[in-house]
This record gives sequence, structure tokens and C-alpha cells, in this order.
Amino acid sequence: MKVLLDENLPVKLKYRFSPALNVYTVNDMKWNSLKNGELLKSMAESNFDVLVTSDKNLIHQHKLSNYPFRFFVIRVPDNQYKTLLPLVTEIEQTILLPGDQVVHIGN
Repeated sequence: MKVLLDENLPVKLKYRFSPALNVYTVNDMKWNSLKNGELLKSMAESNFDVLVTSDKNLIHQHKLSNYPFRFFVIRVPDNQYKTLLPLVTEIEQTILLPGDQVVHIGN
């Protein structure tokens, strides 16, 4: 399973996922300068399965059904590593299960 962590998430979060997932960051892919539409297109071309983001507006700005991957939108008060760390297990377990294209995690 190929997973991309959006640039609004701490890079070191990727190291908390198990080897069951191939987790990349936007920085790993050298996609830091891409706008959301370009990022989504690049993800599709690179055969990603999942985007994990805390960008709550993404679902309103793009027609997500046009993309062949799932979206995990994390709802947290801030994007700090210590805030996100407790959600890693839930995110991973949910990614590994079949389900909706858009999944909300957190509050």
C-alpha cells in the first residue's frame, strides 16, 4: 500500500507507520511546490493508494471521485507531531481495511 503524507503533516510521522505501508512524504517525492490539483494528478500518475492530510478544505475544492486513491482527512486542533502521534495506529488500521474514498480521522 503506497501512502503519501501531505506537506501539512510532520515529516517524522512517516517513521511511526509499520512496514505494512510504504509511506512517503511530499518532500520525499520532491512535490513541495505543487498545488493541490497538481499534487493529486502526480499521485495518480505515481500509483499512490492513499493521501493522508489535515487539509479539511480539500474535499470541497476538488472532485475527489476523479482520483483512483483514498483520502484520509485528519481532524485535529493542530498539526504538531505530539498531537498526531496517537492517531497513527488508527490511521494505519483504517487504511488497511477497504472502505470509503474519503475517511475522517480524529475529532
